[in-house]
Amino acid sequence: MPKYFFVNKLIGQTPLEALEHLRHEKGIDSSVPMTYAGRLDPMAEGLLLILIGDECKMKDQYLGLDKEYEVEILLGIGSDTADVLGKIIQGGQILDVRFENQRKTQKISEEIIQKQLNNLVGKRTEKYPAYSSKPVNGKPLFEHAKSGSLDDIEMPKKEIEVYSIDFLGQQEISKKELMKIIIERIQKVKGNFRQEEIVDSWKQVIKAGGTTQEYFQVIKLKVHSSSGAYMRTLAEKLGESLGIHALALSIKRTKIGDFILQ
Repeated sequence: MPKYFFVNKLIGQTPLEALEHLRHEKGIDSSVPMTYAGRLDPMAEGLLLILIGDECKMKDQYLGLDKEYEVEILLGIGSDTADVLGKIIQGGQILDVRFENQRKTQKISEEIIQKQLNNLVGKRTEKYPAYSSKPVNGKPLFEHAKSGSLDDIEMPKKEIEVYSIDFLGQQEISKKELMKIIIERIQKVKGNFRQEEIVDSWKQVIKAGGTTQEYFQVIKLKVHSSSGAYMRTLAEKLGESLGIHALALSIKRTKIGDFILQ
């Protein structure tokens, strides 16, 4: 039996669901230990490393591998998870940018975006996202977030490094198409992730006139980073540097160490 497998985790799956799917697909007995080395959020897709048998004891060695991602960032909207699977943060529209023609698109130039992306390259200490599985006082952060007890704890931090960010392009997406994407992706998620509340919050903004924008700007990036760097956090930080809200519309992990997604 191999020591490990690289699998392509799908949008909507949790890492545990991807692991159990592999166990069933390969006919691996339930008595054989399996674990994943490095998480991917439910809304993220791409490479997931799953260790088998005694190799599970080597998990810490695999956790430190560098990663590469392709990330789409939606400008002008934020959520409490900094990705699609989160309740919308109201306000924070793009500042000092007029609507362009009748399409009602607020657009930031590539030059301005690139300048802020350059500032995000390098080493820094970051707080873990509130909606993450990092344990604090015996339970994961997302449980503190759901129960409203985040103010009672000290948010854990970690040092990460972003080696490079490549600007791959940009597009405009209509409110109608955006809402379709959001609903399709959230419907793929099983378990209790506040799906109803989240969809309602998106509908309030997109469908019920919560924004005057008809189209939104989406930029696509390739990011090479150390282990532990959250692409959701990167999207949020880019928005902050531009004076707006922003979130990760899509995240695909394309490389772990030397292994590339085929």
